[in-house]
Amino acid sequence: MHAPRIPTALSLLLAFTPATALAGPATAIGQLRAGAAEAAEVAVTATVSADFREGLGGVFVQDGGDGDPGTPDGLFVRPTEGVQFPEGVAAGHECRFQGRLVEEKRSGSRATVLLAERVDRCRAGQPVAALTLDALPQDWAALDGMRVRIEAPLFVAGTDALPRYGELAVSFDGRLWQPSELARPGTPEHAELAARNARVRLLLDDGSQARDPGQVAYLGDSAAPRVGDVVLGAEGVVEQRHGSWRLQLDRPLRFEAAQRPAPPQVPGNVRVAAFNLENLFNGNGRGGGFPTPRGAKTEQAFEAQLAKLVATVHGLDPDVAALMELENDGYGEDSSIARLVRELNAGGAQWRFVDAGRGPGADTIRVGIIYRADRLVPRGAPAVLEGGPFGERSRVPLAQAFRRKGGGKEFVVVANHFKSKGCSEATGDNADRKDGQGCWNALRLDSAQRLHAWLQSAPLGKGRERVVILGDFNAYAMEDPVRWLREDAGWTDAFAAAGVERPWSYVYQGLSGRLDHALLSPALLPHLRGAAEWHVNADEPDDAGYAGRNVSGPWRSSDHDPLLLGFEL
Repeated sequence: MHAPRIPTALSLLLAFTPATALAGPATAIGQLRAGAAEAAEVAVTATVSADFREGLGGVFVQDGGDGDPGTPDGLFVRPTEGVQFPEGVAAGHECRFQGRLVEEKRSGSRATVLLAERVDRCRAGQPVAALTLDALPQDWAALDGMRVRIEAPLFVAGTDALPRYGELAVSFDGRLWQPSELARPGTPEHAELAARNARVRLLLDDGSQARDPGQVAYLGDSAAPRVGDVVLGAEGVVEQRHGSWRLQLDRPLRFEAAQRPAPPQVPGNVRVAAFNLENLFNGNGRGGGFPTPRGAKTEQAFEAQLAKLVATVHGLDPDVAALMELENDGYGEDSSIARLVRELNAGGAQWRFVDAGRGPGADTIRVGIIYRADRLVPRGAPAVLEGGPFGERSRVPLAQAFRRKGGGKEFVVVANHFKSKGCSEATGDNADRKDGQGCWNALRLDSAQRLHAWLQSAPLGKGRERVVILGDFNAYAMEDPVRWLREDAGWTDAFAAAGVERPWSYVYQGLSGRLDHALLSPALLPHLRGAAEWHVNADEPDDAGYAGRNVSGPWRSSDHDPLLLGFEL
């Protein structure tokens, strides 16, 4: 394959100099692509393989080839200002395209484009036959601009860009993992995982540059797929844009849907859950006060959000749950946590919440703990850790001791929510160091170290050494905060101890990993009997949630998956 050369100053000058005469005989596209930067005025005779004039401003064309499998036989043609294609030209028509061949920059990519100054000699012909791919090609560049049909099954890896850009991330090799979930950032292993992801990943695109396209054309009347669904027979034109190889689709996709998971079951006589509620805000608590600073924009949307969260808790059936992203509005009748508990008790259950008196913390959101009073008894007062990173950035941790009703060993639940990876106001050590950990990593590490030191000081009283710290750490498993807690402070990953292979709770830009963790003290570890996640959220498309199609049940009740632990106490 002859990759397009980076243009010299002279070649760029030639490429954008107005033509003094039309080009001579037509040249094979493959020969043009091999020397793209040097070819200023050209002519090709080729068949329109896909018409994206409305979405991308041009058409893809393809000829019979130049006999070299290393050079692509397809090309993107965009008419220059004032140039019109002959009336009726569409996919399957053969035409002569004359103009200037240029290299364009496209947000991290370079693309060879024919700027057509004349389109003539058009006639109806046969549609371009798609090249069949049964496996991941060795080099996408050799297929640039060509029509292909992928018979290999494609695993849906991410849907987050679907509503915004009409893009669906797929993989030739199953789920794609966040490199820092599996390897320490900054290591060769981390770089190898990132390179592998880039190699097996492909974007399926809608042939449009529109933002927020509404109904994505290639989905037809179908709903957005889930991560884990399989795409069958994707057909379109290969193109590199915005730094990623993609397939511009001009026909609907077919999916083989993955089965949604049943609620997890874990052994033991005490079940502990944790999950991020994704901003449960209830307005003024009396049906007004919407839109709120976060969360639902209307009372009706809040009711739908609440119903999904209640379905999630009922499905998990825990004895105690640590919650993140609750509205920080006190503990009165009109508070968000009180409303959640009332809804949980609508069927006769005996849920209660831990009342920290205020907060914890002064952030707009907070952590919380709810428990079943018919199963557990709180022991002593709760404790909170304020100061340092907690309050202004990381949310204030909340700890409470419990014992099974009727007897059993005491244990402590600590709800946590560390600072996110967003880069607003991040400077110095907290800026993005480009090692895969994002912004505010230093603050999250400081949060982890202070949390450990606080728990070593026995904030709930001496003798309470059976502790689980759990929640949204905003760090993947091999990043500094979580790794320090395991390797330096002696906490044990509950999922590793339970033998769970490659758990995940969050999918971001097509990469799966865990931001949500459960870490056990040495005294609690022997009591662990099982660990599981319920993938009701991370794999679901955004529009399955309460603000979209509002699929009935717990599906997309949040953007994080809940976790569930089983202990024998």
